[in-house]
Amino acid sequence: MILGQHQQTTAQPSLIVTGPAAAGKTTALLHTGRTCHLAHTRQHPPSDRSTHAPVPVAYVLVPPAASAKALATEFARYLGIPVTGRMAQAQITDAVCHTYNQAGVRLILIDEVHRLNPRTTAGAETADLLKDLTERIRATFVYAGIDVTRTALFSGVRGAQLAGQASLVECGAFPARLGQHEPFRELITGVEAALDLRAHRTSTLPRHAAYLHQRTAGRIGSLTRLIRQAAITTISDGTERITNTSLEAIRLDHLAETHRRPTPNRPPTPHR
Repeated sequence: MILGQHQQTTAQPSLIVTGPAAAGKTTALLHTGRTCHLAHTRQHPPSDRSTHAPVPVAYVLVPPAASAKALATEFARYLGIPVTGRMAQAQITDAVCHTYNQAGVRLILIDEVHRLNPRTTAGAETADLLKDLTERIRATFVYAGIDVTRTALFSGVRGAQLAGQASLVECGAFPARLGQHEPFRELITGVEAALDLRAHRTSTLPRHAAYLHQRTAGRIGSLTRLIRQAAITTISDGTERITNTSLEAIRLDHLAETHRRPTPNRPPTPHR
């Protein structure tokens, strides 16, 4: 963001967050946006006299098979820019660029970017729109998508332009151990610290790190779903304490359940 602040003639440097499904890409994206928003608010506290508070961060989800107009409309919707069906794409784009610059947007997060396919006519127009926006809006763009480097988004002339402007951040499953560190256990500790259950004992979940890693294959998406669903269940039944029994009762996403499926004729190892 600092690098691109004074870059006026070409598109600013950007980032692409990529990796397999359930690897935590959206979580990383939203956490980055929250951190940026809080930092901006601390540095520039809103004035009591200001009628319109600045919006330092924007989040846009790429719709399936998005046309350029549909994506421009998503940008408009985030800031509540009025759009009618009769408006041309160029009109929507002009309104978006003007409003985003006026609102002081400095970071734009674009999720599900793997939905774009520049090999189709609509996809090529949408990719061109993104390039246009990066040159007209004074903000840093961060894209996130599933295995982006393997998609058509990085192919051809348009793909080369994107690859030449963006740095790649690869997300993947958390390893159980990395040298002297245990990244997955540290992740569990952080997730547990966010729980607000009356009867839950601190450090219960980190003690089950091996079991949780085996159940989720180290994927942050599967892990957070498992713990959130277990927490909601314990709140509903009044126990407000997550145990191995309550975790075992949760049915996870198909990807995690397939990974966890035991060998035929061999029951899963019990955990206390």
